[in-house]
Amino acid sequence: MAKKTVASLSASDVSGKRVLVRADFNVPLDDQGNITDDTRIRAALPTIQDLTGKGAKVLLTSHMGRPKGKVIESMRLNQVAKRLSELLGQEVVKCDDCIGDKVASAVSNLKEGQVALLENVRFYEGEEKNDPDFAKQLAANADLYVNDAFGTAHRAHASTEGVTQYLSPAVAGYLIEKELQYLQNAIENPQKPLAAIIGGSKVSSKIGVIETLLDKVDKLLIGGGMIFTFYKARGLNVGKSLVEADKLELAKKLEAKAKEKGVDLLLPTDVVVADNFAPDAKAQTVSVENIPDGWMGLDIGPDSVKTFQTALSSCKSVIWNGPMGVFEFDQFAQGTEAIAHTLAELTGKGCITIIGGGDSVAAVEKVGVAEQMSHISTGGGPVWSCSKVKSCPELPP
Repeated sequence: MAKKTVASLSASDVSGKRVLVRADFNVPLDDQGNITDDTRIRAALPTIQDLTGKGAKVLLTSHMGRPKGKVIESMRLNQVAKRLSELLGQEVVKCDDCIGDKVASAVSNLKEGQVALLENVRFYEGEEKNDPDFAKQLAANADLYVNDAFGTAHRAHASTEGVTQYLSPAVAGYLIEKELQYLQNAIENPQKPLAAIIGGSKVSSKIGVIETLLDKVDKLLIGGGMIFTFYKARGLNVGKSLVEADKLELAKKLEAKAKEKGVDLLLPTDVVVADNFAPDAKAQTVSVENIPDGWMGLDIGPDSVKTFQTALSSCKSVIWNGPMGVFEFDQFAQGTEAIAHTLAELTGKGCITIIGGGDSVAAVEKVGVAEQMSHISTGGGPVWSCSKVKSCPELPP
């Protein structure tokens, strides 16, 4: 029974069956634990509703955050269950574990068309280690498998790859199918010039992304906290700004590779610095050559915004992953918000704009321009290299 996508599963294939669905519910939460952006939850609805409509008993599994094999109360999926219940119009059964007797009992009580949400799968070390025993326990309460977690589909974890050794058919959900079809066309065969905007705090978390992009893009614009590692590598004073001291040589190599590839790599020329990390901190705008001792950079400056806007103005395709600064603080959100508005304007002029990654999505939602973008992706890493999405053996080529 070689199925490739959930669309190819008929009612007779799934009616009364227990279907394990790997979703990506790693949604942002505020300090009170409230969901601030439910994009990823809403993106999973077509697959869930298709299966429940066909009479399946749906078991949802996901991770949240990086608990590293430990139970972290703030990373439980209780709020996700609540939001899913609202969106689906039925009570979603929330399990306090993802394996074991309690899960088996909850699943045995499910009726056709009902949904259960298992607890954060990363509360177990076996998830990220792709431990066969853990994968077997995770699969024990299901008959077949659907992977609809585009944001983690490139990782060989127990819930994305391991379970496929025990469940058949193993197929792709609507979200993965949609993302791959769109992104393979837009990124692997883009309209040129293609620009990428990369933000975020650390170079280490974006090494693979940047290296992949240098083989694809014409322009690479870098913002966020990682810029200070590049400046430090150039010998500039960065004050108290975030720096990864063990990545200075890497920063130099990335700049050299960009030059070798003919990629126009742009770093900000001015930054907004603060005397401490707080929303009400004292702030000033300075050139990157004049960052004062004791101050830290928390946003790109207005001259940098103009430079980035000029560089983007001639592009036919733009992909964006990561904020330009600490956009959670209004005082340091101007760079990120300016980029969001710029991309919205470019979309209106025919440019293909792709937003990938939780913070980038949250930014365009906050500014109110999400609907003006060409595509809002639920994934981060997979967005940049669709070929790395490998977890489902029957995934369409």
